[in-house]
Amino acid sequence: MALTDFIKKQFIDVLQWNEDSDGVLAWRFPMAEMEIQNGASLTVRESQMAVFVNEGKVADVFGPGMYKLTTQTLPVLTYLKNWDKLFESPFKSDVYFFSTRLQIGRKWGTQQPVTIRDKDFGMVRLRAFGIYSYKLADPQKFFTEISGTRELYTVEDMEQQLRNLVVATMTGLFGSSDVPFLDMAANQMLMSEKLKEGMLPVFERYGLALDNFAVENVSLPEELQKAIDTRISMGMMGDMNKFTQYQMANAIPLAAQNEGGLAGMGAGLGVGLGMGQMMAGAMGQGMAGLNQPAATAPAAAPVADDPTAKLGKLKVMLDQNLITQADYDTAKAEVLKKMLG
Repeated sequence: MALTDFIKKQFIDVLQWNEDSDGVLAWRFPMAEMEIQNGASLTVRESQMAVFVNEGKVADVFGPGMYKLTTQTLPVLTYLKNWDKLFESPFKSDVYFFSTRLQIGRKWGTQQPVTIRDKDFGMVRLRAFGIYSYKLADPQKFFTEISGTRELYTVEDMEQQLRNLVVATMTGLFGSSDVPFLDMAANQMLMSEKLKEGMLPVFERYGLALDNFAVENVSLPEELQKAIDTRISMGMMGDMNKFTQYQMANAIPLAAQNEGGLAGMGAGLGVGLGMGQMMAGAMGQGMAGLNQPAATAPAAAPVADDPTAKLGKLKVMLDQNLITQADYDTAKAEVLKKMLG
């Protein structure tokens, strides 16, 4: 090399990355025709890692700290270059910096409904979305699997890849899970935990560590949503027998107020009581069928003791001005109190 060429040659004395902007996962130090001076300084800040790459192969990896680059601090690169301990010349090597900061508030979602298998419903089509956070944990894996020799690799570049991984993992997880989808959909915390558990090794494969994963919303087909609502409602009802009696007791006075109802059918008190007896009998048989074989179902309660008949009678008396509204309300409350215990 001519003396003038040597003088023009530029050498790097300090290697560092200031991270001037957010959202960058990997950045290649600009080398151009410059060479790294033996004994140069390498500064790796907190939330960073640096990797030396020689001819496409990952050599030495550095965590946070300040280093003087010599054959002692670059053992792998020294071996690849066949340097001896007296090496003093400048050298070339690609240097990549990686950000290990936590990437929070990343969004995921299904662009199209996803069909999954479920042991209760067979096939289910759903949409879902939420947020997650992660960080780069293994720069060597990330360089090998994802970023490669690109000068810059950003969070947004990774977004589409991760979104597809989430959807694919979610589909496979539900297809092999023993937990019914109905139970997961009613408990988004459980769904989030199951998805995070299944996605941890997927992220790890690419040198990433999944920190948090949350399901914010699950949009289901209308028929499945109704099934979930019905199951929740049944759980809230408690005693179905008392609930049915209560519903029937409130329905009789409403029917009596309408033309075609109990009071409007033209038979006065007798017809009202008869209708009450018929409804009470039907209700008793229906409830008995839920709990006992049909052959042992109990007979309908006598009219005099049946609460629905009493309420019907009270309503007819009120309509005929035989009792006041206050009397009716008091009597109705007593009947309902005895009915519900």
